[in-house]
Amino acid sequence: MMNISTAETKPIATQVLRILLVDDHDLVRQGLRSMLEAEPGWTICGEAATGRQAIDMAEQLQPDVVVIDIHMPGMDGLQATREILTINPQIEIVVLTIDETKEVVQAAREVGARGIVMKSDAVRNLVAAVAALARHEPFYTHKASQILLQDPVTSLGASRADPVMPTNREREVVVLVAEGLGNKQVAAALGISAKTVESHRRNIMHKLGLRSTADLVRYAVRNGLIQP
Repeated sequence: MMNISTAETKPIATQVLRILLVDDHDLVRQGLRSMLEAEPGWTICGEAATGRQAIDMAEQLQPDVVVIDIHMPGMDGLQATREILTINPQIEIVVLTIDETKEVVQAAREVGARGIVMKSDAVRNLVAAVAALARHEPFYTHKASQILLQDPVTSLGASRADPVMPTNREREVVVLVAEGLGNKQVAAALGISAKTVESHRRNIMHKLGLRSTADLVRYAVRNGLIQP
């Protein structure tokens, strides 16, 4: 995956950020609407209760960002995400899920969702996730990153008998850096300072014997932390 700096990535070029909400529970949608429309310049352009409705409304309304629940009757949010992005790959999608398994979180990323927020984290992180995607930057909550990093990884040059094991936090930093986030964006996603992120990056590079960010991206791809 290309490491694109935020300076080269233009935000969504609309005066108003248009958001489509997709959840089969009315009360959940009401809560999400209140939270998101409290942000200046953000508006909910539509609401859908099923995956099929989400696809039809995305095609009709062309929102900038879709916030979609995975678990819905009939077509789930993963299939809907795939079809919405087939219609318009420029739409950014934040997936909400109560399922905290690696299989589900990995599947959300594989269908093209660049924002993953656990429902238990939504109050703290949904606004930040939508804001990041409005800048075309990926956003995974701390918990989602932890779930993706459950399996241990080893250095490209390490022997099987003597693996080099990054810490959990270092693996989180690896994933977010490899996904193209800068130090400030990684810091915001993990709730730590930019200086701490830089320290983790130095430790990772030294521990794994890497020389550049490109080496770090290749390491993440080879170890299954991100998709090429």
